[in-house]
Amino acid sequence: MSSIDTSRVPIEQFDQLEDAAAEISPEMLDLVHALTVSVRAGAQISAFALTDIYTPSEAAERLGMSRTHIYKLLDRGVIGHDRVGRDRRIPGVEIAKFETQRQQERRELAEKFAHRQRIENDALDELADLL
Repeated sequence: MSSIDTSRVPIEQFDQLEDAAAEISPEMLDLVHALTVSVRAGAQISAFALTDIYTPSEAAERLGMSRTHIYKLLDRGVIGHDRVGRDRRIPGVEIAKFETQRQQERRELAEKFAHRQRIENDALDELADLL
Protein backbone atom coordinates (compact mmCIF):
# COMPACT_ATOMS: atom_id res chain seq x y z
CA MET A 1 0.00 0.00 0.00
CA SER A 2 1.36 3.42 -0.87
CA SER A 3 0.36 6.77 0.55
CA ILE A 4 -0.15 9.88 -1.54
CA ASP A 5 0.92 13.24 -0.12
CA THR A 6 -2.03 15.60 -0.61
CA SER A 7 -0.67 18.56 1.35
CA ARG A 8 0.50 20.40 -1.77
CA VAL A 9 -2.66 19.90 -3.86
CA PRO A 10 -4.39 23.28 -4.43
CA ILE A 11 -7.92 22.93 -3.08
CA GLU A 12 -9.27 25.29 -5.79
CA GLN A 13 -8.40 22.74 -8.45
CA PHE A 14 -10.84 20.29 -6.93
CA ASP A 15 -13.70 22.63 -7.83
CA GLN A 16 -12.58 22.46 -11.46
CA LEU A 17 -12.27 18.68 -11.20
CA GLU A 18 -15.80 18.37 -9.80
CA ASP A 19 -17.16 20.51 -12.64
CA ALA A 20 -15.46 18.27 -15.19
CA ALA A 21 -16.77 15.18 -13.38
CA ALA A 22 -20.32 15.97 -14.49
CA GLU A 23 -19.49 14.45 -17.86
CA ILE A 24 -17.94 11.17 -16.68
CA SER A 25 -19.28 7.79 -15.58
CA PRO A 26 -20.95 7.33 -12.16
CA GLU A 27 -18.08 5.11 -11.01
CA MET A 28 -15.46 7.72 -11.87
CA LEU A 29 -17.64 10.37 -10.28
CA ASP A 30 -17.68 8.34 -7.06
CA LEU A 31 -13.90 8.16 -7.17
CA VAL A 32 -13.46 11.88 -7.79
CA HIS A 33 -15.99 12.75 -5.09
CA ALA A 34 -14.36 10.47 -2.52
CA LEU A 35 -10.93 11.89 -3.29
CA THR A 36 -12.20 15.46 -3.14
CA VAL A 37 -13.95 14.99 0.19
CA SER A 38 -10.96 13.21 1.69
CA VAL A 39 -8.40 15.77 0.56
CA ARG A 40 -10.52 18.71 1.67
CA ALA A 41 -10.84 17.06 5.07
CA GLY A 42 -7.06 16.74 5.24
CA ALA A 43 -7.13 12.94 5.09
CA GLN A 44 -4.22 10.89 3.89
CA ILE A 45 -5.02 8.96 0.71
CA SER A 46 -3.76 5.43 0.24
CA ALA A 47 -3.90 3.09 -2.73
CA PHE A 48 -3.61 -0.68 -2.75
CA ALA A 49 -3.01 -3.37 -5.30
CA LEU A 50 -5.85 -5.77 -6.00
CA THR A 51 -3.34 -8.59 -5.63
CA ASP A 52 -2.51 -7.68 -2.00
CA ILE A 53 -3.78 -9.96 0.76
CA TYR A 54 -5.32 -8.53 3.95
CA THR A 55 -6.11 -9.76 7.42
CA PRO A 56 -9.64 -9.14 8.70
CA SER A 57 -8.29 -6.30 10.86
CA GLU A 58 -6.64 -4.63 7.87
CA ALA A 59 -9.79 -5.07 5.77
CA ALA A 60 -11.92 -3.59 8.55
CA GLU A 61 -9.66 -0.55 8.75
CA ARG A 62 -9.66 -0.12 4.97
CA LEU A 63 -13.48 -0.35 4.80
CA GLY A 64 -14.07 1.78 7.88
CA MET A 65 -15.94 -0.83 9.88
CA SER A 66 -15.35 -2.96 12.93
CA ARG A 67 -13.44 -6.21 12.84
CA THR A 68 -16.50 -7.96 14.29
CA HIS A 69 -18.62 -6.75 11.38
CA ILE A 70 -16.00 -7.96 8.88
CA TYR A 71 -16.11 -11.42 10.46
CA LYS A 72 -19.91 -11.45 10.11
CA LEU A 73 -19.58 -10.53 6.42
CA LEU A 74 -16.97 -13.25 5.93
CA ASP A 75 -19.14 -15.84 7.69
CA ARG A 76 -22.12 -14.98 5.47
CA GLY A 77 -19.97 -15.13 2.32
CA VAL A 78 -20.52 -11.47 1.48
CA ILE A 79 -16.76 -10.94 1.20
CA GLY A 80 -14.71 -13.72 -0.34
CA HIS A 81 -11.72 -14.98 1.62
CA ASP A 82 -9.30 -17.86 2.00
CA ARG A 83 -8.37 -19.79 5.11
CA VAL A 84 -4.75 -20.23 6.06
CA GLY A 85 -4.91 -22.66 8.94
CA ARG A 86 -7.21 -21.00 11.46
CA ASP A 87 -6.65 -17.54 10.02
CA ARG A 88 -8.55 -15.83 7.23
CA ARG A 89 -6.99 -13.81 4.45
CA ILE A 90 -8.91 -11.48 2.17
CA PRO A 91 -7.66 -10.75 -1.35
CA GLY A 92 -7.63 -7.06 -2.25
CA VAL A 93 -9.86 -7.80 -5.22
CA GLU A 94 -12.57 -9.06 -2.84
CA ILE A 95 -12.38 -5.84 -0.82
CA ALA A 96 -12.70 -3.84 -4.03
CA LYS A 97 -15.70 -5.94 -5.18
CA PHE A 98 -17.42 -5.44 -1.83
CA GLU A 99 -16.81 -1.68 -1.87
CA THR A 100 -18.05 -1.41 -5.47
CA GLN A 101 -21.21 -3.33 -4.58
CA ARG A 102 -21.74 -1.17 -1.49
CA GLN A 103 -21.42 2.03 -3.54
CA GLN A 104 -23.79 0.65 -6.18
CA GLU A 105 -26.39 -0.19 -3.53
CA ARG A 106 -26.07 3.28 -2.01
CA ARG A 107 -26.50 4.89 -5.44
CA GLU A 108 -29.58 2.75 -6.20
CA LEU A 109 -31.10 3.58 -2.83
CA ALA A 110 -30.52 7.31 -3.38
CA GLU A 111 -32.11 7.07 -6.84
CA LYS A 112 -35.07 5.16 -5.40
CA PHE A 113 -35.71 7.85 -2.80
CA ALA A 114 -35.26 10.63 -5.37
CA HIS A 115 -37.76 8.89 -7.66
CA ARG A 116 -40.21 8.48 -4.78
CA GLN A 117 -39.87 12.17 -3.91
CA ARG A 118 -40.55 13.12 -7.56
CA ILE A 119 -43.71 10.99 -7.58
CA GLU A 120 -44.92 12.60 -4.37
CA ASN A 121 -44.19 16.08 -5.72
CA ASP A 122 -46.00 15.30 -8.98
CA ALA A 123 -49.02 14.00 -7.06
CA LEU A 124 -49.10 17.15 -4.94
CA ASP A 125 -48.87 19.30 -8.07
CA GLU A 126 -51.81 17.42 -9.61
CA LEU A 127 -53.87 17.87 -6.44
CA ALA A 128 -53.03 21.56 -6.37
CA ASP A 129 -54.14 21.88 -10.00
CA LEU A 130 -57.45 20.22 -9.19
CA LEU A 131 -58.13 22.64 -6.37
